[in-house]
Amino acid sequence: MRAMATDSSPAAGPAVDPLASFRLDGKVAILTGASSGLGHRFAQALSATGASVVMAARRVDRLNELAAELPRALAVECDLAAPGAPTALVAAALEEFGQIDVVINNAGITRVLAAIDDDLDEFRRELEIDLVAPYELARLSARWMIENQRPGSVINIGSVLGAGGGGRLKIPGYSAAKGGLHNLTRELASQWARKGVRCNAIAPGWFETEMNSNMFATSGGMAYIVDGTPMGRAGNEGELDGALIFLASDASTFVTGQVLFVDGGWTAI
Repeated sequence: MRAMATDSSPAAGPAVDPLASFRLDGKVAILTGASSGLGHRFAQALSATGASVVMAARRVDRLNELAAELPRALAVECDLAAPGAPTALVAAALEEFGQIDVVINNAGITRVLAAIDDDLDEFRRELEIDLVAPYELARLSARWMIENQRPGSVINIGSVLGAGGGGRLKIPGYSAAKGGLHNLTRELASQWARKGVRCNAIAPGWFETEMNSNMFATSGGMAYIVDGTPMGRAGNEGELDGALIFLASDASTFVTGQVLFVDGGWTAI
């Protein structure tokens, strides 16, 4: 039997536009840790795909500079370690834009020290910022989404160091917090899946930021990064954009409870 040719002209049927689902037009995103590093780039990527961005950080001068470059942005001075900070951030977003569609828990701190030398109060503070505050912001935002029957996406920024120990790095608090954040992502996803709220995580490998600049400034640090990454290099600016926009947008409406590693193969070996 001879196969019949199909008519590929525009009149043959509706065109398929798979890129349309990656747009964030009309959506409002809350982003913590937006004043530098990954957060600064995340704000630009969210805005470029159409989102209004509520940017939170302690350094409000940097936020204001970034907000001036974006068409729909709100700068909110916010110390996530302060009591009530996530509540105030959610309130600011709703007052300015009237809705919440995406939450990116990006803010965090890290301390490098041997566990036997740790101070328990500082360990608790690290968990407060890296794990408890993201939980509270996700919880409050999801409550609003569910009560208003508005589908939403929560994205937690984890780390390859949440999938295993740091080895020579000695990062007990950070490793514990990021490992907890990964599994918290799965738990929240399972609780909210039937309520229209997705929860996923991005676990970056080594990307240079202010927080890890000392690693990139030494030959030993670079050797640790390069030798442990099958691609033989650190991540470049923009190489997290795709993962972020995928999880924030309608392109991932059937994806929840996942930890997406963007790490050059670090966790593959």
